[in-house]
Amino acid sequence: MTRLPDYAGKYTGIRMTREDGVLEMTIHTRGGPAKWGSSPDCLHAELGDAFLDIARDVENKVVILTGTGESFIDGFDPAFAFPEPDIASMWPRIYEEGNSLLQALLAVPVPMIAAVNGPALIHAEIAVLCDIVLASENTEFADLAHFPNGTVPGDGVHVVWPMLLGPNRGRYFLLTGERIGAQEARQLGIVGEVMAPDALLPRARTLARNIASVPVPALRYTRSLLVRELRRRMLEELPGGLAHEALATLVTMPR
Repeated sequence: MTRLPDYAGKYTGIRMTREDGVLEMTIHTRGGPAKWGSSPDCLHAELGDAFLDIARDVENKVVILTGTGESFIDGFDPAFAFPEPDIASMWPRIYEEGNSLLQALLAVPVPMIAAVNGPALIHAEIAVLCDIVLASENTEFADLAHFPNGTVPGDGVHVVWPMLLGPNRGRYFLLTGERIGAQEARQLGIVGEVMAPDALLPRARTLARNIASVPVPALRYTRSLLVRELRRRMLEELPGGLAHEALATLVTMPR
């Protein structure tokens, strides 16, 4: 078991606060909008451990996940660098972190609300795997980190997007870098509500308080049921997807 003071200040790219059992985790990069990176102190490494800490804290009743400023994650961190000497040395760590990130997210035993505060163009699956997804009007969803960037979409996006969009639209989405705006995302069932940016967190907090008022066993057992199929699919398909991504990288990138 963990307690909030044990982990609230532990992560360089995640701020955490809690009120009445509602934990807010805000991702950022050096205090500004979150950018994606894969070095040991970036979100790729930190999110899995953070979700595990959250899961072990029995005082958490609901989790709100949001970003900083006007974007959720819209690009890469230009400052990140791999500490490993070559690609082959890097991949064992990336494989473990990639598995941990999504498996640990789905292992959080209480309901999760994503308040997507702007473009989610890199690893948007982190948001859309939450139980309730709210989006600001300026939000777009895309997967620009993988195939459009010359990388196999194997670290969970190959599971999430065909499941949400259907097999054909999901494959189109991953192969073309398509951007789906907030209103279309709501029509497609990716997003539950769309609203003005300044209404986003207040709405997320209202929903979180309502959910947190339900008896704790109902919270936890409902969450367990709602993510059961997602956890099964991720357990079966994520390791192989990461292996394919690693193989393509090792073959095509200079060492």
